[in-house]
Amino acid sequence: MSASLEQSREQLLHAAAELGAHAGGEGLETFLQGYYRHVATEDLLARAPEDLLGAATHHMELARTRPVGTVNVEVFNPEVEEQGWASAHTVVQVVTDDMPFLVDSVTSELSRMGRTVHLIVHPLMVVRRNAAGDLEEVIGRGTRDSGVDADTNGGFGVVRESWMHVEVDRESDPEDRADIAANLRRVLSDVREAVEDWPKMRAKCSEIAEALKTAPPAGIPTDEVDQTRRLLDWLSDNHFTFLGYREYRLGRENGTDVLTAVQGSGLGLLRYDSSPEGVRLSEQASAVAREPKLLIVTKANSRATVHRSTYLDYVGIKTFDEQGEVTGEKRFLGLFTSTAYTESVTRIPVLQDKINAIFERTGFATDSHSGKDLLEVLETYPRDELFQADEEELHDNTTAVLHLQERRKTKLFLRKDEFGRFMSCLVYIPRDRYNTAVRLRMETILRKAFSGASVDYTTRVSESALARLHFVVRVPQGQRIPEVDVDVLEKQLIDATRTWDEDLAEAARTEVGEESAARLSSLYGKAFPEAYKEDFTPRVGVADIRHMEALDTDETTGLNMYQEPGGPSHERRFKLYRRGPLSLTQVLPMFTHLGVEVVDERPYEIDRGDGVTVHIYDFGLRVRNEKVWTGEARDRTRELFQDAVGAVWNGHAESDGFNALVLGAGLTWRQVVIIRTVAKYLRQTQSTFSQDYLENALVQNLPIAAMLVELFEERFDPSRYAGAAGPDRTAAEEAVADRIEKALDAVKSLDQDRIIRAFLGVIRATLRTNYFQDSGPAAVGGPSADGGPSADGGAKSYVSLKLNPKAVPDLPAPRPAFEIWVYSPRVEGVHLRFGPVARGGLRWSDRREDFRTEVLGLVKAQMVKNAVIVPTGSKGGFYAKQLPDPTVDRDAWLAEGIASYKLFISGLLDITDNRVGSEVVPPKDVVRHDSDDPYLVVAADKGTATFSDIANGVAQSYGFWLDDAFASGGSAGYDHKAMGITARGAWESVKRHFREMGVDTQTQDFTAVGIGDMSGDVFGNGMLLSEHIRLVAAFDHRHIFIDPDPDAARSYPERKRLFELPRSSWADYDESLISKGGGVFDRSLKSVTVTPEMVEALGLPQGTEHMTPAELMKAILQAPVDLLWNGGIGTYVKASTEENSAIGDRANDAIRVNGHQLRCKVVGEGGNLGFSQLGRIEASLHGVRINTDAIDNSAGVDTSDHEVNIKILLTGLTRDGDMTLKQRNTLLASMTDDVAASVLRDNYEQNVLLGNARAQEHGMLPVHQRLIHWLEERGDLDRELEFLPSDAELDRRASEGLGLKSPEFSVLVAYSKLALKEDLLSSELPDDPWFQATLAGYFPRPIREQFPEQINQHPLRREIITNAVVNSMVNRGGITFAFRAMEETGANPEQIARAFVVAREIFDLPGFVAEVQALDNQVGTDVQTQLYLEFRRLIDRSIRWFLTSRPSRLDVASEVARYQDVVRDFAPQIPAMLKGAEVKRMERNALAYEHLGVPEELARRSASLLDQFSLLDLVDICSDTGEQPDSVAALYFTVSEKFSIDLMLGRVTNLPRDDRWDALARGALRDDLYAVLESLVRSVIEASDAEKEPAERYEQWAKANAESLTRARTALAGIERLERPNIAALSVALRTLRSVIRAGAAAS
Repeated sequence: MSASLEQSREQLLHAAAELGAHAGGEGLETFLQGYYRHVATEDLLARAPEDLLGAATHHMELARTRPVGTVNVEVFNPEVEEQGWASAHTVVQVVTDDMPFLVDSVTSELSRMGRTVHLIVHPLMVVRRNAAGDLEEVIGRGTRDSGVDADTNGGFGVVRESWMHVEVDRESDPEDRADIAANLRRVLSDVREAVEDWPKMRAKCSEIAEALKTAPPAGIPTDEVDQTRRLLDWLSDNHFTFLGYREYRLGRENGTDVLTAVQGSGLGLLRYDSSPEGVRLSEQASAVAREPKLLIVTKANSRATVHRSTYLDYVGIKTFDEQGEVTGEKRFLGLFTSTAYTESVTRIPVLQDKINAIFERTGFATDSHSGKDLLEVLETYPRDELFQADEEELHDNTTAVLHLQERRKTKLFLRKDEFGRFMSCLVYIPRDRYNTAVRLRMETILRKAFSGASVDYTTRVSESALARLHFVVRVPQGQRIPEVDVDVLEKQLIDATRTWDEDLAEAARTEVGEESAARLSSLYGKAFPEAYKEDFTPRVGVADIRHMEALDTDETTGLNMYQEPGGPSHERRFKLYRRGPLSLTQVLPMFTHLGVEVVDERPYEIDRGDGVTVHIYDFGLRVRNEKVWTGEARDRTRELFQDAVGAVWNGHAESDGFNALVLGAGLTWRQVVIIRTVAKYLRQTQSTFSQDYLENALVQNLPIAAMLVELFEERFDPSRYAGAAGPDRTAAEEAVADRIEKALDAVKSLDQDRIIRAFLGVIRATLRTNYFQDSGPAAVGGPSADGGPSADGGAKSYVSLKLNPKAVPDLPAPRPAFEIWVYSPRVEGVHLRFGPVARGGLRWSDRREDFRTEVLGLVKAQMVKNAVIVPTGSKGGFYAKQLPDPTVDRDAWLAEGIASYKLFISGLLDITDNRVGSEVVPPKDVVRHDSDDPYLVVAADKGTATFSDIANGVAQSYGFWLDDAFASGGSAGYDHKAMGITARGAWESVKRHFREMGVDTQTQDFTAVGIGDMSGDVFGNGMLLSEHIRLVAAFDHRHIFIDPDPDAARSYPERKRLFELPRSSWADYDESLISKGGGVFDRSLKSVTVTPEMVEALGLPQGTEHMTPAELMKAILQAPVDLLWNGGIGTYVKASTEENSAIGDRANDAIRVNGHQLRCKVVGEGGNLGFSQLGRIEASLHGVRINTDAIDNSAGVDTSDHEVNIKILLTGLTRDGDMTLKQRNTLLASMTDDVAASVLRDNYEQNVLLGNARAQEHGMLPVHQRLIHWLEERGDLDRELEFLPSDAELDRRASEGLGLKSPEFSVLVAYSKLALKEDLLSSELPDDPWFQATLAGYFPRPIREQFPEQINQHPLRREIITNAVVNSMVNRGGITFAFRAMEETGANPEQIARAFVVAREIFDLPGFVAEVQALDNQVGTDVQTQLYLEFRRLIDRSIRWFLTSRPSRLDVASEVARYQDVVRDFAPQIPAMLKGAEVKRMERNALAYEHLGVPEELARRSASLLDQFSLLDLVDICSDTGEQPDSVAALYFTVSEKFSIDLMLGRVTNLPRDDRWDALARGALRDDLYAVLESLVRSVIEASDAEKEPAERYEQWAKANAESLTRARTALAGIERLERPNIAALSVALRTLRSVIRAGAAAS
């Protein structure tokens, strides 16, 4: 033992003794040293000191009292709570007198009881006890060879004791522990009896030997007596452990021999007298007993309890009378000692005589070669057999063994016990064939042959060519040993020794032929493990080899289901073959999901000869209903099950509870995919039911599940009904649906009914699917592993469903127009479209459970954003389900994400129509339940920013007509960051907000804080859009930047440098340019030191010295600055009424603020989702100028839309060869600035629209409220979803002089435009030839000039025209323009749009707008708003006039031609034509505009805008009368002045507008006034001389109508004197004027 170990041992025992000393014990260390003296140090060091102390002291307590000759035994489970020490095992402690065989006997008994021994502590203790057995002193440790004789040297009461501490497997049952103690006491009693009587038994043996010498029995040959005597002497010479002795008398009672024990003759284990009746002997035993043979050496019927647990050796010496008849027996029981088994047979009495006789019979000399070999056989022959077998048997057997060694064959030798109790079976086999399996097989064969109750065996494997097995087969007591055919039995044993490998080679030759078998044998001949050989025959091995040979890669898996011969009918076995290993956790759930129970698993490792390892996993499978396996379709069931396992294992199908439908409903795994696809969709629709619940509902209703699949196949199988939807298919589908409905009546569970109906609803709402498409080359765009086309054939690995969301039950709002759901084990995705032509990004979502909810929330913003462009909103999202850990292998993570993205896009394209020229081509093998739908465009989004080329590559692989227009922003598209387009668009909003505050951001310094860094697109580009930005602070995900007192001129170049520096961060900022007290701080810091300058700049509480990074960023968001610019990712502002958990951005919970906490003046939302909508509204209500992200950053989607539509036009040219791809790309790049200008124009105009709305927020609130109601009634708007205020809230705002706020207007703008687009697109308006110019105007000049014909043939020409018209109507007419026109006139949207376009063109709205826009930063935005609204009044009146005065369907071109020239010519002259009060009014208004900074010409034009409206009547009058416009115009304004028409129009304008009816009344009065004026003019023309001047003509008419005019003037004068005439007074005025017209007509 090493010194360090010894030292550790001493320290441990010392520590244990110290614990005892504290408890009052003394001298413990010496005791412990002795107690644990023979325990290995390693065992001691594994124990705690308190446990060592406890075990030893507890043993001492057990030894406190032990009367002489007794034994103390305790079996217990020590616990700390009770004993103060513990052991993981059950403890057995024994105290008894020291004697031989104690430990062997105790451990043997424990082994017999099946108790594993973990530790033995066996000190020999010399103790002193008093007469009562009380322990007085532990004198010390004793040894049997120490020379200390406790009985003589120690004085009275000193004894040497054996203390045994044994730890066995833990036993908690007190009764079982009591049994252990009782059995040990019995065994220890046996030991005591045997040891105490051993000298007597040995003496008895010598005595008998001496008696044989002096008085040999009569009738026994002298050599036999001498042989027996010598054997007895040999036994007593320490070759036999004497355990028992008894004498018996042989008598005869009732014709039967009886063996009776001689009372008082017993010693040792036979000390106590047995029953005096004696034992009746069997016929066989009687024959042996009566045989005149002196010596019996055999085995007893019982096992030894002392020393070794083996059958006792039985040595009997018969007694004879004078006549030589047997009279009895002197019997010794014991065990031959080890020396008896190792000593040479030539020196053992009895045996040496047998050996000599055998040599004599063989004739071999002992020193000859054969003699030596024979002697070796005899020396190694089972010693018991040598004693028990007769000479002849030994001769025959040993000589046969001798010959066997030369031939290496298997041989069986049998010897029947002379008492008929057992059969001794000696088996020799070639050594290389021996193993445990062979022995067990032999044991089984022999047990069965002899009906054995037990089998004992010994083996001998040496250098000899043969191994020897000796079996002793004992038959049940009282039964005869059966007779057997030795040859047959030997043949069975030979077969058992024949190697499995040999049988495998033979089976292979039979199955596959000699040549193939040779190759397989070289690979598999030695490959199978023993466990496999024990479980399967070689023929099965050949079958398994076939499966293993089919494994061509490490990932390939072979499958085989079979019924084990003789196995239960409800069980099957299933084998998996793989080169790579697998764990049970990979397999068990798969089988459980398939509805089977795995009852056992047998793994086998096959090590082939070529070094390849193959694994076979054999599973026992059980089903509850055995009919699953045994029905008529059992072969199909096997195929279904095996295919399903293969699909799951190979990743083609997921492992879940739906797989139980394979066995339960007889579905293929592919049919189960239909159910799973629908279920996964339902889980994404916010279903309240878990996946387990959905699975359970179908598994418990198997017939309905099968019918759902049948319904799906009837609806979509292209091999039926000529591959088209039609009446026959519909009828078949309805029949299946009716059966499902009837079956549902029997479903008792309401939940299950709802679930099944949900499945039914989704299937019936499905319009298309790719389920039946083949993935081979015949199918356009079949996906490969990476999502592209595949040529391998077979079913696709994913399923796409195109749905009609409005038909899906219980789908959450808003419901898109179309939805595509893509499912596969690898990826799931959804694409929502709100119209046939829609566009939006595809997001890589990280929300597995609710990514549809995420996409649905995003698509609302997308719709608002897309209101300005041609397509309506769409959005897609996918979740990659098999992503590797990015922290381990980011490249693999990205590769899997891209592959999932490709699969998702393939799923979309699979069921999307294509265009070939002007023809729409449906996808192959898709039954369409909807109309043509070829428009599918996607874009980048979160996680897919760089994926556009990937998406276009997939589209091109499908030959999709959009080519690389499918996904904008690719390598051949417009680079948004290089253009800075998103930031520039948002900056238009910023500039507008600042202009409303009187600040020009491009010339005046202003402060800002921001979210992002200069390397980002939106933030970086945005912070370079003005050289007057004073950026006080910003943060991104890495750093916090603070410049408390920034210098705009110095900081701008530094920001520009960072923007141009690849992968820059705020850490790269030149800190020398940062003002005092600022710096760049890492967000990972625990705390940031806050300087006084930071306190001032950020408006922090005085005295603030330290803040965490999160607190500092929160302060930045609340900083008192001019601008908060969001160019980052995340949601940073919410409403105070919202919880962080509702925002869905946990990463920013710590820094998020509420809208009312913002202290900035303006917010620019360059990034998406920076604010919640409620947060925006709350901020706006607290004075912050903010729109929405959809308004601010719409330039990105607008640019992409232009790119897509330009590419659509040019792609046709490249396909036809009229333009090369290089030429196309060059042209695209050359138009970058044109596209940007067009896009920014949209941003500008929407901001003007919102500014005008904000200016009228209170006055127009009733109209806004009515518009909201109208949109709700249409089903377009969900007010709660869009966070628009309730009617009660609107009433509250109205009472406070408020209205809708800008974020709310932003939403209303979008819905207003979307509603108009929907209505106009379905009308004939886009087909009106006049709008060809509108179509051309959408495209940049190079396109217009080079490709006019292609523009007119653009597939989206109608959508482009509609979009342009709607944008113009809403941007210029206002959010409520069309709605009000419909409300006031009853006209439909098409009629209103035509009227608007006519009015716009006639009155040159674009020219007027250009003049007003030129006043940016020259006059206030409120002035510009007045000018815009004034023109809007003209448009309002004009379209009402056209709708009521012109044909119901206006021909735009004709109407424009009719009116435009006159209006263009006379509009500038109107100021000069006005008379009297009207000209004064105009001059007054013009002067007011001029005072506000409006140029004189524009001021006069604006002041006379409403007067231009009269030119429409003027044109009609001229047309009807033939008069010239100049004369009619002068007369018109003369009449207007004479009748104070302008004054009354002003009074009408001042009428209340509290509700719709007020508005209608005001409009009607105004129209009537204009109509009366027109009639009066016509009356004057008819009654006057055309040659006269206008004033003269009027006077001529007035004289003719003097009386009526006098009455009219009297009435009108009274009304004019009223300060605020009401509608009644104005109605009277109108009636009065009409009377004048009637009078004039009469006079004429």
